[in-house]
Amino acid sequence: MADLSELAVLPATEQPFSVLYEDEQLLIVSKPAKLLTVPGRHPANKDCLISRVQREWPTASVVHRLDYDTSGIVLLPLTKRALSELSKQFQARTITKQYQAIVSGLIDKMQGEINLPIAPDPANRPCYKICNESGKPSLTFYQVQYRDEANNQTRLLLTPVTGRSHQLRLHLQATGHPIAGDPFYGPQDNIDTAGRLLLHACSIRFTHPLTGEQMVQDNPPEF
Repeated sequence: MADLSELAVLPATEQPFSVLYEDEQLLIVSKPAKLLTVPGRHPANKDCLISRVQREWPTASVVHRLDYDTSGIVLLPLTKRALSELSKQFQARTITKQYQAIVSGLIDKMQGEINLPIAPDPANRPCYKICNESGKPSLTFYQVQYRDEANNQTRLLLTPVTGRSHQLRLHLQATGHPIAGDPFYGPQDNIDTAGRLLLHACSIRFTHPLTGEQMVQDNPPEF
């Protein structure tokens, strides 16, 4: 059994999730920031997105996750067929997810890629690190949407090709432009100013597991 003293308690926000799309096979919702996607290891972390969703949709299951601090789109299968088909799409990387983020500093290039391997950081759990020796290949594309010179910030559209834990947060920090409000990879004053991690899953593109139709769901951030 895990030592409870080593497990963080992550208070669940009272802000509700919102339903973006629903049919007999799947549900697309928008998760608020500061809510786990699935129950945490600590008994106090049972309140989470899937537990809330299952009160109304008992067959809902999880096929991918968002960090506790990240808001935005989560795709939830409602049938075994949908779970199987969507799992295959995630494994084949045929599902495209995009995020918006506000980062520190002004990024010069209008677009580019960040290709840096990511590994767990045992000395600094639950963080990850860039590691050329043990890291797994990790690729992120970015596009500048807006440069805020007054606040020395840049709004980015991010498209991760791989789906490593903390990938976007770590990749941006490694380039010298941490995401605003990041409690793990950003400076403390960034957290105090932003009030939350300014990272939001804003779009998803996938193939419907039953009809084969190409589906696109957008969900702009509140920040």
